[in-house]
Amino acid sequence: MIGLVVALGALAPSAGFRSDDRSADARPDDASGRLRANAPPAESGSKSPLDGWVVVNGLPSTWRADGDEIVCTGVPNGMLRSAKSYGDFTLELEWNHAKPDGNAGIFVWADPIPARGGAFPRSIEAQVMLTDDVKDDQGRLLYTGHGDLFSIHGARCEPVRPHPAGWQRCLPSARRTKGAGEWNHYRVEGRDGTLTLAVNGEVVSEVRNCEPRRGYLCLESEGSEVRFRNIRITEPSTGASDGSASQDTSGPWLTMLDPLLLRWRADDANVDGVSWTTDGTLLRFDGKGGNLWMRGSVADFDLVVDWRWTKEHQGLMPRPVILPDGTEAKNEDGSPKTVEVEERDGGIFVRGSTKAQVNMWAWTVGSGEIYGYRTDPRSSSEVRAACTPKSAADRPVGEWNRFEISMRGKRLSVTLNGVLVIDAVELAGVPKRGPVGLQSHGCPMEFMNIYLRPVGGGESGIPDWSPGSESR
Repeated sequence: MIGLVVALGALAPSAGFRSDDRSADARPDDASGRLRANAPPAESGSKSPLDGWVVVNGLPSTWRADGDEIVCTGVPNGMLRSAKSYGDFTLELEWNHAKPDGNAGIFVWADPIPARGGAFPRSIEAQVMLTDDVKDDQGRLLYTGHGDLFSIHGARCEPVRPHPAGWQRCLPSARRTKGAGEWNHYRVEGRDGTLTLAVNGEVVSEVRNCEPRRGYLCLESEGSEVRFRNIRITEPSTGASDGSASQDTSGPWLTMLDPLLLRWRADDANVDGVSWTTDGTLLRFDGKGGNLWMRGSVADFDLVVDWRWTKEHQGLMPRPVILPDGTEAKNEDGSPKTVEVEERDGGIFVRGSTKAQVNMWAWTVGSGEIYGYRTDPRSSSEVRAACTPKSAADRPVGEWNRFEISMRGKRLSVTLNGVLVIDAVELAGVPKRGPVGLQSHGCPMEFMNIYLRPVGGGESGIPDWSPGSESR
């Protein structure tokens, strides 16, 4: 029996729309200045097909309403996700590609933010693509344009029919997709970790034992214009199957990387838009100028930041070997023990404090160190040890790293690439609130996927980022 019915867009009552909401349940808008995208004016009483959807990354202009349709430009790559997460569900929609080589998708049971260094989340994808069959040099069919189901970014699934190359991908049993300019109907059904996809009335693909099996539903932007309409989501009245939880499915989040850095300010020494530049996906720092600070302030928070080094560095330099207790190693003659490294240095400041800096660097101890507290002679031996990374979890130069930083009261924790490197160290004298900052330390680097989750309502003064704010 189908109980709860959610019809997104024109089929649903007008609802509050928050792109910072990564909770398991949709929440009403508030006046906190958080990101809103493509919501109709509340006072107009109008309905938009974008009601109930969240712009996660890219540009607000990537997604627009055209009557009862959602139109995606395909540029840049990114996603629009549901405002709530789902376990067991049925999703029905229609899609229409403008060009014969159109490419898009539907992410199922997705994490609320993209995977490290990418535009798309860990999820199971239902392909929304027009293409001829693609084979490898051995003649094996790899993928089609007729409704493949497959796992991405660490999700797992088992295709009901083995893939010719052994991939976690179910190839369709029939060719049902219509061509460019024609409407196709998809019915995606998730039950207890099994997904089925019906294309234009016939089930063609199925995957089982999916992990995760709870998460968000997302529409994908990937390079070409596509339209969606008649989107309808239903859930069983008995409630959704929890299965394995999608990451961080509670609490409001802010998308901090906006196209014009509206949520950031530069130090006086920096020229905004010169040293720090963005295309809405990547934030690039040229190694010159000053720090970049978040506008507004926050008390307790969770922060996700993806970052990587470029090939450029500051030269070969001798750097100290830091021991697990936070002291610096010595040679037998008592001189400092050093290792020559390609110097790369940066950091993330918390609560406006340059002392409370989470280091990014090439030293052998690894990134995540709280330099200002580890090197403070007033810090206790316990604090110096706790400010020293438990292990070096950095990825090679040119590859993406992910920091997950949490601040609760005076205690700071840092996870680097899934490894807890700083565990709830207490930072004496740290301000009660303040902005997050990206440090200028003379080395070029790149950032993406910057997401902030205030905890306990301690944020203030963070600017809105919404459609129409792309010019200033």
